[in-house]
Amino acid sequence: MTANPYETDLDKNPANHQPLSPLSFLKRSAEVYPEKLAVVHGSIRTNYAEFYARCRKLASALSERGIGLGDTVSVIAPNIPAMLELHYAVPMIGAVLNTMNTRLDGAIIGFMLDHGEAKALFVDREFSALGKEALRHAKVTPFVIDIDDPEYDGQGDRIGEAEYEEFLAKGDAHFDWQLPADEWQAISLNYTSGTTGNPKGVVFHHRGAYLLAMGNIVTAGMTDKSVYLWTVPMFHCNGWCFTWSMSVIAGTHVCLRRVTAANIFSAIAEHGVTHMAGAPTVMGFLINATAEEKKPLPNIVHYFAAAAPPPAATIRKLEAEGFNVIHVYGLTETYGPAVVNAWHDEWDALELDARAQVKARQGVNYAVLEGISVRDPETMEEVPRDGETMGEVMFRGNVVMKGYLKNPKASAECFEGGWFHSGDLGVWHPDNYIQLKDRSKDIIISGGENISSLEVEDVLYKHPDIIEAAVVARPDEKWGETPCAFVTLKKGAKATEAELIAFCRENMAHYKAPKTVVFGELPKTSTGKIQKFVLRDQAKAL
Repeated sequence: MTANPYETDLDKNPANHQPLSPLSFLKRSAEVYPEKLAVVHGSIRTNYAEFYARCRKLASALSERGIGLGDTVSVIAPNIPAMLELHYAVPMIGAVLNTMNTRLDGAIIGFMLDHGEAKALFVDREFSALGKEALRHAKVTPFVIDIDDPEYDGQGDRIGEAEYEEFLAKGDAHFDWQLPADEWQAISLNYTSGTTGNPKGVVFHHRGAYLLAMGNIVTAGMTDKSVYLWTVPMFHCNGWCFTWSMSVIAGTHVCLRRVTAANIFSAIAEHGVTHMAGAPTVMGFLINATAEEKKPLPNIVHYFAAAAPPPAATIRKLEAEGFNVIHVYGLTETYGPAVVNAWHDEWDALELDARAQVKARQGVNYAVLEGISVRDPETMEEVPRDGETMGEVMFRGNVVMKGYLKNPKASAECFEGGWFHSGDLGVWHPDNYIQLKDRSKDIIISGGENISSLEVEDVLYKHPDIIEAAVVARPDEKWGETPCAFVTLKKGAKATEAELIAFCRENMAHYKAPKTVVFGELPKTSTGKIQKFVLRDQAKAL
């Protein structure tokens, strides 16, 4: 067989082959824009030269404590500068960053510390009790560093051997960090919610983090003038990779310790925020903010909406406030958003409701994701692109996780057939845009008919009295299951169960309308997802 003339001895020479890593972005920004504002937090202002130096000092200090290749560094903290610095410092020494969900209990975090074999743990003082409880449950004994955030005005014990700034001071601002030897090397460990048993550890690699960070910039049309407000928890899919994205363009991070409507509007007004992201819950904060909380937007604010499918009515209301909603979709296993409702100019001419309906579709793959598909999970055949035939949404590409830590069985199952199986059910439209219909476990089967809980929720959100809504299956002797709606009303609203059921019947097929409506606050995860497993238990107990 004739040798390939394009294969040479110079292939993969250091001159033409360097591993992809988001660490390169920060180095470049610090060298090109040293004086540019990198991080804002309360009264703190940090430029790119300072940000890079602090990350190198932290990497150096960790290295001096023996942290290195493949070691796990865990952190329990909100959206503060220390969290951003850890996202660069930890991988600079080949270690793996494990950001913890601050709303979990100590036993679950203790399990994660053990499963990830944490060697170091950074704990914000607000969460010192949680950190202490987690360590009590854990078998590992990582060294602990306390974080005293000047924006925190509450109480909290010191549980570590040193405070963050003291630890940082021991490091070298000129530390000679290295890119990973292999871009497939792990950069972070993110645990799934664990609503059905122990959480699974999703492993990100440097290549995927690099590409998704770039993908965010392209998708959002960000520039060196962009200012990003931290409303997505940095612990969630590593902040959808925006922790690394802003360094691509030397943009500005605005940290936000507490996500409230008043804090969001104040930050937008003060800092000229151009981009932010969050779940429909945060969208609800903005839509339902009081006149005292709201402030005029200094510019259009582009809002990345994900974590749960936003109802069309919510999109319409937020855009009426002056926000531009960019609907994205993904999972922890895809580094956060990897699908976008890529907009067409001709859709601008649509009537407002129709425009919101089009924008409510999840869309097409990011430019950095090689493939998205809707397939029959049994046969692995593509479903027709008719907007009606349901299948499982699947992903393929370099922004799909490395796998689940220490769980080869679950990894093999989710990659079966050469595609990542999301567990989300959807349809494929003729224009190649996908649209979610439900999680496989959330489909309601009533009298043999499949009912999408998302479809029922979308109708409920159109009712003027409703702030939030979630629909789950309630067991029924006659029909097997019927839709049960859990809703939160606006203050002073007086909608009744009969009124809401009648409203749904007027706006959709009668058999799809809820048979039961329960009023009250909805249980949520820390990332704003409504906990339907809790609601399913409540529906069964009715």
